[in-house]
Amino acid sequence: MVLLAFLIGLIAVVVASAFCVVGGVRMWRQLKRTGKAMGAELDALEARTARTETLLARAETRSGELEAALERLRASRARLQVLRGALESAQARTRWLRAFLPI
Repeated sequence: MVLLAFLIGLIAVVVASAFCVVGGVRMWRQLKRTGKAMGAELDALEARTARTETLLARAETRSGELEAALERLRASRARLQVLRGALESAQARTRWLRAFLPI
């Protein structure tokens, strides 16, 4: 009777061990597959991150160039306003001459 209980217990331990080993092997294979997939995705993410950093650096450089261009534009517009004012002033002073010009 004791021997029968011992054999049943031993069989239960062997079956449970085999079940655990098979489950462990499956889990190990799944982890390897998942690791490869995650590695590929992480590499793609790293490439996209590097591209984003490059684009941000380029945008920052362009932003500085844009600010410089805007400053030049403001200066040019101010000069244009001065020249237009001088032209209007000159036209106002010489408006009376138009009466004598055959245009």
